[in-house]
Amino acid sequence: MTTGGNRTILSNRKESGNSAKPILIFPGGMPRSLEYLQKCLRDGQAVIGASSLEYDVSREKYPSWLYLPYVTQPEFINALKQVILKFDIGGVYSPNPVAWNYLNRVLKEIAPGVPLVNNSPIDAELSGYRAARSRAHTLLERPLPLASDLVTKPSISEGELAALFRHADVIPGMCDHEKICALCEIARRSASGDVVEIGSWWGKSAFILARLARCYEIGNLLCVDPWSNEHLVQNDEKGLVDSGSAQMDAGEALMVFEMNLLPYSGDHVNYLRMPSTDGAKHYRGHTSATTTAFGITNYRGHIAILHIDGNHSYAAAKADVLAWSGFVVNGGWIIVDDYVWPYGDGPQRAGDEFLAENANRIDVAFVMGSALFIQLSLS
Repeated sequence: MTTGGNRTILSNRKESGNSAKPILIFPGGMPRSLEYLQKCLRDGQAVIGASSLEYDVSREKYPSWLYLPYVTQPEFINALKQVILKFDIGGVYSPNPVAWNYLNRVLKEIAPGVPLVNNSPIDAELSGYRAARSRAHTLLERPLPLASDLVTKPSISEGELAALFRHADVIPGMCDHEKICALCEIARRSASGDVVEIGSWWGKSAFILARLARCYEIGNLLCVDPWSNEHLVQNDEKGLVDSGSAQMDAGEALMVFEMNLLPYSGDHVNYLRMPSTDGAKHYRGHTSATTTAFGITNYRGHIAILHIDGNHSYAAAKADVLAWSGFVVNGGWIIVDDYVWPYGDGPQRAGDEFLAENANRIDVAFVMGSALFIQLSLS
């Protein structure tokens, strides 16, 4: 069919087994459009991609494709009407703010029964930033009260906190907002020294620790993780964790970790790709870590914040605590992640045993989110 002059709408529409009316995705080449396309394909929703470019490289990704004039051209309205009628369009998805605003007006006039299926792209793009600002504001308004003997440093700014929350949300992982708030507060009450994380996987909590260590001048971050499918086996009670872990690729997880940490690394982040107990032996005998991705990072040999989030079996969690807790300085923090864990009690048993065996040298202990936070006494 033609629209305005000799412009031709291109279509290679294929038959779909879905009886639902197709969704028109316009412009079809934007990143959000391609994400939405994949969702539709997974859900079996019929889609047609459209673009105002004479040739759009994204057209090959769609089962059906057509050309539409730019929304600024006078023939756009008539072309859109014809497309809606010919292909019985059930809705329109548009991640382009200008196109969305225009379609939000004209669709009500030319096709009242054809809605925009997405909300304002501006609201969608900014929602995460707005939520991060709200969380930062709340944390500053209602900081976590801790009875630490260490002098409390002034908090970083609301903007810096918001940036921390926002970028953490982009990284996949299980570190919830309550735990992030607690990490922010203990960083303000931390001694100086290395920050060590046992079990980093995709790097969500590693990013948070690295950023807080930098903001509060605590020390450099060392991540210890074998990134090995063999070491993922935790023998959880019902096998739910192990069955899910079997579908993961440890090598890919390391690449994702590097991608997430490299933009923030400077010279203060690095990792040891080895089991936790081997990492402790390396840490005892070396003052640096070297990797291709992060170069050489120097460490002090004593720990200000120790975050244990490795294998959650009791034996592994216990071994992590025994191997690393001796490096933690007076006034330092030990965090046992997943102390509250629905798939087993390994971290909780290891944490409780440490509390019982070291009661006379612990100043602060509390649970926030699912993690146990312990601060050693200053003397």
